[in-house]
Amino acid sequence: MHVLQNNKLKIAVKNIGAELCDISSTQNKTQFMWDANPNVWGSYAPNLFPIIGALKDNSYTFEDKKFSMPKHGFIRHNNDIFLHERTENSLTFALFYNDETLKNYPFKFEFYITYLLVDNKIDVIHQIKNVDDKTIYFSVGGHPAFKCPVFENENYEDYSLEFEHTETAKTHLINIKNGLISSETETVLNSSNTINLTHDLFNRDAIVFKDLKSRKVTLKSKLNGAILSVSYHDFPYLGIWAKPEGDYVCIEPWLGVADGENTNQDFKTKEGIIALLAGKTFEATYTIEIHNNHLV
Repeated sequence: MHVLQNNKLKIAVKNIGAELCDISSTQNKTQFMWDANPNVWGSYAPNLFPIIGALKDNSYTFEDKKFSMPKHGFIRHNNDIFLHERTENSLTFALFYNDETLKNYPFKFEFYITYLLVDNKIDVIHQIKNVDDKTIYFSVGGHPAFKCPVFENENYEDYSLEFEHTETAKTHLINIKNGLISSETETVLNSSNTINLTHDLFNRDAIVFKDLKSRKVTLKSKLNGAILSVSYHDFPYLGIWAKPEGDYVCIEPWLGVADGENTNQDFKTKEGIIALLAGKTFEATYTIEIHNNHLV
């Protein structure tokens, strides 16, 4: 485990999967991340690459060849990721293509993820380099789980998510049996900017937004005000999720989504897929900001 700390925040990142596992106040020790209780959901903040969500039949085709890939790709739980660089206020982890990745992902790549701690903010910087002689295809995203409620005197229902703009937006419903996105939608925000959190909100899996104007969402408590914000200017999709019995909420910036039920499974034309030309580098960042009044 690798730790960064300043006078406001302490963060920790696991070697396995380069997974952020601690965001806490340096001064008062308040913890803002879910504790990864294995009896509910044993993760903190998986990193998603080169897919997000599920593939139909856990497989895809590329140039008429079939490949298999687990949900959310192969970065999470990965033991081959290594600490590439450390500075006073940043940690950069890397995974390079190898014989094992090439078996089910036929592209030569370098994946980097950097956690940059500045004041009361953590920038999560994703960088993918195409070191192949052909275009590579991928999605990338985050899955951070925030503790909810944060303080002992609160309940889950005291919390809400507040978007920076008034929205009229639908969730694209997930087929619980296979994890694929169905053709059905349901309105979540109707000329509103607030989702009140309840455990049964997630009875049908994640809320999947494809068309939000907002690029910032804030976790708020009725009793203790704004707790933290996630800004995701580089990410057009957003997932909101928790296990119905879990005292946490995941705010998930995505570049890509799970397969639709009617997919033809062609990786090149997968919804949200990024095509990166040979020799080029792609970068996308989201930011977690802990509000200062909870850090003293």
